[in-house]
Amino acid sequence: MGQPGIDFPGLGVGLAILRDGKLLLCKRMKAPEAGHWNIVGGKVDHMERAEIAARREAEEETGLSIGPIRYLGITEQLIEADRQHWISLLYVTDDTSGDPQLTEPDKLSEISWFALDDLPQPLSVFTQTVLTYLR
Repeated sequence: MGQPGIDFPGLGVGLAILRDGKLLLCKRMKAPEAGHWNIVGGKVDHMERAEIAARREAEEETGLSIGPIRYLGITEQLIEADRQHWISLLYVTDDTSGDPQLTEPDKLSEISWFALDDLPQPLSVFTQTVLTYLR
């Protein structure tokens, strides 16, 4: 059947989580863009609504409870270095509770809040696109 993003374009989601003027970012350990800072997100499962997938991925990756989210836009990433192709729906929320935890240490090496004017490098293409919507 093949793998989404590798054998055919994958459908993904991302959730920009904001709190007190800061953006929550995670440092990726696996392709695509291993070593880059990224918003939370992942792939949409078959028969799963994208908004539900964004919430699920965020809660799985951070341990936060996620309140209402809103749609930001869409992005297409052609990541030549990893030979991956993703089309992703982007969402945002500033309604969360709890403290973020590194709940997937096999996928993410760090998680932290960053001021929008002082973001770590390198940023993933995905995160760079989200920033254009947030600004």
